[in-house]
Amino acid sequence: MRRFDARLMLERLRGKRLMFVGDSLNRNQWESMVCLVQSVVPREKKTLTKNGSLKVFRIEVINVQIRAVEQATSRLPIPHHRFSPEQEYNATVEFYWAPFLVESNSDDPTVHSILNRIIMPKSIGKHGRNWKNVDYLVFNTYIWWLNTPTMKVLSTDWDDPDGIKCALETQPVANLSHPLHVGTDWRLFAVAEEVISSSMRRVPVSFVKITAMSEYRKDAHTSVHTLRQGKLLTAEQQADPATYADCIHWCLPGLPDTWNEFLFARIASSPWRDH
Repeated sequence: MRRFDARLMLERLRGKRLMFVGDSLNRNQWESMVCLVQSVVPREKKTLTKNGSLKVFRIEVINVQIRAVEQATSRLPIPHHRFSPEQEYNATVEFYWAPFLVESNSDDPTVHSILNRIIMPKSIGKHGRNWKNVDYLVFNTYIWWLNTPTMKVLSTDWDDPDGIKCALETQPVANLSHPLHVGTDWRLFAVAEEVISSSMRRVPVSFVKITAMSEYRKDAHTSVHTLRQGKLLTAEQQADPATYADCIHWCLPGLPDTWNEFLFARIASSPWRDH
């Protein structure tokens, strides 16, 4: 598999939109992708905007109109080197908050910790209009359908009494000779694959299987180095990992960057005509 190449990724996204749709785990992956591609874009040519459930990282078009005017008024071709590739990407990497994908009472991007969750399983229009005409869509939804987020901590492979949830876990699961048992309901994956297979006749869909790989990285969670209600944990909160350790989200270099390596490989290896 080829290594992540930010310039090639932006080249494939030229004039296009990449959107992550789902819950905070997909926001995790979106943050990773923004970090991966923004390093090759000059500061003045990138913006980050927030509008309700939508966050947009945009690589701006700079000087394209100037170039068009010069070409129209000049008898000689304008040397391409006068305009760096970044000036013409006009690409966006976006995140849209929709934890159930369908409409629900948890759709507010900031106030969504609701005990009794209600969904409208046949209502996709409210959210769907926000990703209409998007070129690449990455969907995720899982944890919000569960009653509790503690399934990993209670499993035989993750329940280290000295780990204090995930706070003191510093090594991944090293034994790869047997499948992990961390509470994942693999029947859901069979259903997803069946639905995707039936959809392939209408629209190209890829099922990127990252779950099994991720489950070995019990060391890669943000733990006490995380945010609550948009703020870093206080020193007192960090000293109480049993209460405050975040064992759901991931450090970007630990896993989300790896997920995006797979996504990049999928996009970069697709026939150019598909882009």
